[in-house]
Amino acid sequence: MAESNKNAGKPAKTAAKESRIGIFFKGVRSEFKKIVWPTKDRLWQETVAVMIISVALGAFIRLWDLLCQYAINFIK
Repeated sequence: MAESNKNAGKPAKTAAKESRIGIFFKGVRSEFKKIVWPTKDRLWQETVAVMIISVALGAFIRLWDLLCQYAINFIK
């Protein structure tokens, strides 16, 4: 009965849309409760690992670029 009073002045489509949006956000909320957030130590370890891999990959790409540049200049 409270539902009918709440949506009494609104068109049926708007009430249905609000209902679907409410259901969506209830689902989002329940999924967020299932998340296992990492500890600070784990987060720090993963951050350092990503930084090291990024620097190593950047260095590899730079060396590969220099090698290719040297080879192209040698061919000219």
